[in-house]
Amino acid sequence: MPNNTENTKTIRWGILGCGNVTELKSGPAYQKTAGFKIEAVMRRDAVKAADYAKRHRINKFYSEADELINDPEIDAIYIATPPDTHHFYGLKVAAVGKICCIEKPLAPSYKESLEIYEAFKAKNIPLFTAYYRRTLPRFEQIKTWLDNNEIGELRSIRWNLTKSASEQDLSGEYNWRTDAKVAPGGYFDDLASHGLDLFGFLLGEIKEVSGYSLNQQGLYSAKDAITACWLHESGVTGNGNWNFGSQKREDIVEIAGSKGKISFSIFENDPIILSNDQGETELFIEHPENVQLHHVERIREQLLGNSQHPSSDFSAVKTSWVMDKILGNL
Repeated sequence: MPNNTENTKTIRWGILGCGNVTELKSGPAYQKTAGFKIEAVMRRDAVKAADYAKRHRINKFYSEADELINDPEIDAIYIATPPDTHHFYGLKVAAVGKICCIEKPLAPSYKESLEIYEAFKAKNIPLFTAYYRRTLPRFEQIKTWLDNNEIGELRSIRWNLTKSASEQDLSGEYNWRTDAKVAPGGYFDDLASHGLDLFGFLLGEIKEVSGYSLNQQGLYSAKDAITACWLHESGVTGNGNWNFGSQKREDIVEIAGSKGKISFSIFENDPIILSNDQGETELFIEHPENVQLHHVERIREQLLGNSQHPSSDFSAVKTSWVMDKILGNL
């Protein structure tokens, strides 16, 4: 592991792609984590990069990615660009030997995700993926219930995620999230990856999966209707439905066991519900102001050698494999 992870060393981060996701969700988390400092940011629009740096009190800004990646005063790179560029930039960061965290999904395909993973592994450089739900207290509580056998032997999981077409979808205005060249699965790529990755964390790896995907609405080039079934190595069965042209938004996950069930939402900050022979327990566990805070803090803990980050191994690559299998790309 690089020497710059010593306890006395401040790790200087650069953000590659300081867009909306970095404003509140992630950027401030790096500034609030002890031993971390955002030293520079990059955005192709130099005016917007300068504005971001000024508002967040960051010393430097760039409009060229290579300038940030090769800055000798930067120890680590957080790649927060659209997923179609993750492979290109990820390999560049690996080549210069810097610590890296990449926004989810790791890449739009299993092949590219694997190549990123192998590039960092070959140099023994820490690589993290921003599947931050693995570190959120509400989902850690669900894992505690499962580990404590609160619902008995685990049987199945199901997830239904639907929403209606947005005004942007209906207008035909460009949106990279629904551009098949950037995100082949559309909103599925952006949203379902969070849940499927979390299911691997909660229930163990998925070993078999299949699905159907199509574009029902014709509003954009990416897929908008997906259904799938899968099997975890533990024997737990799973099924999911994701439709982005439905009447209303719904986000419901149920994990069933031999003695009860756990119900929760992936994206809504609703109570998590445990139902078993002892009755029903409903807990509301609020997210931190900066939702990636615990994720970033856990990056620091791994770099200090204190604990393993839950999304710093092959798991993000496996999530990309699951997504590709569902979309029929493998």
